[in-house]
Amino acid sequence: MTKADIVANITEKLGMEKTDVQAIVETFMSEVKTSLESGDNVYLRGFGSFIIKTRAEKTGRNISKNTTIKIPAHNIPAFKPAKVFIEGVKTNVEVQ
Repeated sequence: MTKADIVANITEKLGMEKTDVQAIVETFMSEVKTSLESGDNVYLRGFGSFIIKTRAEKTGRNISKNTTIKIPAHNIPAFKPAKVFIEGVKTNVEVQ
């Protein structure tokens, strides 16, 4: 499912203008991104949490030059689904 599919589904279900729904979805994503970039997590009860995870410093290898490199500690955005979300996927989606 793409962002366009989400907009189309919401438009159909709520009977709103597509441009209005597009603006709402874009604004929602922008707010989540802005919050994470400022260091704040986003908690959506019953859906999940957009959180910041810290990756520790580690040593990696540059295979083409056969050298070791130091990868500094850094933060990455992550999504942690709520328990009800996880259970819904477990019960409704077949294992492939």
